[in-house]
Formats: sequence, structure tokens, C-alpha cells
Amino acid sequence: MITVERTDFVSVPVTDMARSKQFYGETLGLPLVSGDDAWPEYQLGENVSLYLIDPTNVGQPFTAPHSSSIALRVPDVAEARAALEAQGVEFGGDIFDTGVCHMAFFSDPDGNALMLHRRYAPRED
Repeated sequence: MITVERTDFVSVPVTDMARSKQFYGETLGLPLVSGDDAWPEYQLGENVSLYLIDPTNVGQPFTAPHSSSIALRVPDVAEARAALEAQGVEFGGDIFDTGVCHMAFFSDPDGNALMLHRRYAPRED
């Protein structure tokens, strides 16, 4: 048995590093926390970061984008969505209300699935 302390980062495969750095750093406004032009890592909130990787840099092909959304917690889904739409980001469908949270689905330039997310209902323990 191992002890997992936390998730340090989530890797996202990309095909055009410059385009992806512009999207994550400028369009989404995520702070760059480490790495250089070839290995950038952006902070996602308090305890996890998003690591952009060009699979060809490690001898692997880009086979497909992630299809399970990375949920980006925001204070207000509608407001964040409007800000991203103003920058040309396209969303798939309307804001989805699950009865517990709001979600809005979109993709990065390589087709990796992302979601704006905000839970509004209290958690039941």
C-alpha cells in the first residue's frame, strides 16, 4: 500500500506549445509556476497544477486529446463563460445545472476537454 499525499499536476497533451501556452496562460489567465518554453506548468487553484506536454518530446505520438473534462472551479460559471466567449472560446451547449452545481463545457485548441464548474449545494456528509 502506498500513501498518496495529493495530486501534484495533471498532464495535458498538446501539439502546438506556443498556441497552448497562449490559451492557458493568456486566454484562461492561469499563472505559470514552473517550466520553460518546452515544459510549462500552470497553477490550478491551491493544490494542483496543469502540465502541458508535447508527447513527441518524450518519443510518443499525440494520439488523441483528453475526453474527460478537467473541472476548473470558478466563482460564477456564467460570468467566466461570458469572459471566455468574449475571447473567442466556444462552448458546447448551455450551462448545465445538475441540481448541485453549474457546469459549462469547452475545449482547448487541441480538443482537450475542459469545464467551468461551481458547486452551489452544500455537501452531504
